[in-house]
Amino acid sequence: MRQKSDDKDTLNRYSDHYSGYAGLPVLVGLHTMSEAKAKGLAVQEVVRRLKRLHWAMKRLHGILVGRIASTSIYEIKMAFSLHAHYCAEHVVGIASRIREMREPPYGLDEAPDAALDLFFDEVWAAPDLESLLLGIYDFAIPGICAGFHALLSDTNRLFDHPTYRIARFASLEFGDSSDYGRKALDCLVPPEKQVAFASWRNLLTDILSVSGGIDGTSPKAQMELTRRYSLTPHSYQGAVRRDERFSDPYNMGVNAEALLFDPTIPPLPKVLMLYFKRMREIDVPEMMSSILSEVEGKPWEYYRDMTRQLWDEARHAMMGELGFVSLGIDWTDIPFNITWSNSLNTQLTPLERHAVLFTIEQGLMPKKNGKENEWEIAVASANKLSSLIQDFDWADEILHARIGRDWLVPQLGSQAATLAFGNVAWSKVLVDWRRWKDEGLTEHRNWWPPIYRAACERWGIEPDSALLAYNTTYENTRPDLKQIAE
Repeated sequence: MRQKSDDKDTLNRYSDHYSGYAGLPVLVGLHTMSEAKAKGLAVQEVVRRLKRLHWAMKRLHGILVGRIASTSIYEIKMAFSLHAHYCAEHVVGIASRIREMREPPYGLDEAPDAALDLFFDEVWAAPDLESLLLGIYDFAIPGICAGFHALLSDTNRLFDHPTYRIARFASLEFGDSSDYGRKALDCLVPPEKQVAFASWRNLLTDILSVSGGIDGTSPKAQMELTRRYSLTPHSYQGAVRRDERFSDPYNMGVNAEALLFDPTIPPLPKVLMLYFKRMREIDVPEMMSSILSEVEGKPWEYYRDMTRQLWDEARHAMMGELGFVSLGIDWTDIPFNITWSNSLNTQLTPLERHAVLFTIEQGLMPKKNGKENEWEIAVASANKLSSLIQDFDWADEILHARIGRDWLVPQLGSQAATLAFGNVAWSKVLVDWRRWKDEGLTEHRNWWPPIYRAACERWGIEPDSALLAYNTTYENTRPDLKQIAE
């Protein structure tokens, strides 16, 4: 026995002191020899954990996109857009890895654990923003983070390097999400307010205890679980809500495109309209959330691509926000209309909504009044920030047009058929300018003069009297400058 112990000690010392040529790191720096011989999970256990994380991110993705339209707070809409994008991307990466690990049938469309599924049912059905945020940012995302950190700690970086890379990248992005979520909770559901949600937190804790945590590595508790909010399954709510900073939401009193593409108007004032158009794109994530929530049965790559576009449009809105802030302009003085996203969500089918979006995107491709022209206006304005914003906005829009060609056009037969279908669908929800005014929903206030005057003050120039008098509305013209039929 003594001899065997000595042999083991000798081998350990040899491993500990083993080095590469001229002292180069062994195993390309992934592990020391001692670490590499001691660490590692079997393929079956890696797949088991990955399947749970895969399912958790699919469910979380559905919750995040599903609550964008009905969540009123602008910043939370933007956060949900980003964190849903992370989920969609990593679902694809994990599914690809699982398919490499000799595990058919893969079972990627089935819940790996009933309690885990119950947890996400409850979060999805949370009746208010506070309980929803607690479910997402105090439980779901930290649990996903913990699962990836455990994989990083337990798996062998040499044997299972593909999984190590996936876990390393995912832990970084979900770590960022968790950090944001903690700050969001501190702002919206601080500890003194969380006392009122003690029973909700206890229920989620119990469900995850029975499930063994998100990744199933914790001991599983034995207890009876009773549904609370998910007793009545939550359904998607497409009606758009925005917080109190978004006033006069039916206002269509300033036609941005008519000013933007008027060749007689100089470039610099048009920067304001570019910022307005970018921030107005808050309505695209609101609308796309309804497509992602209501279209079922597509390959996950469809949801990945569409969520990428949803996040891009959220980025564009924040680019516009940044533009106004850079000029010291209070964007809450500008009405951002909700009727496009709200009408599409509540009046059209998902297929019609996507076709309307595609029709608009294709209309942005021509040089005369499309994205390239917007970029040229920004460059001519000599406003560096606007130029950079439009540069990336244009690049993103090229991608979005391709996403439509990849997923929508084959479904409708041809690009011409898709555009015709989209135009018909768009005509169903055209601006009802007069009715909104007659019903007292808005006066279509002309917000342009004070905003333009404030910008001129920041730029140190005198306002142009003709531009101060600009008063073209959307009463008879669509945003693509086509006339609205009487």
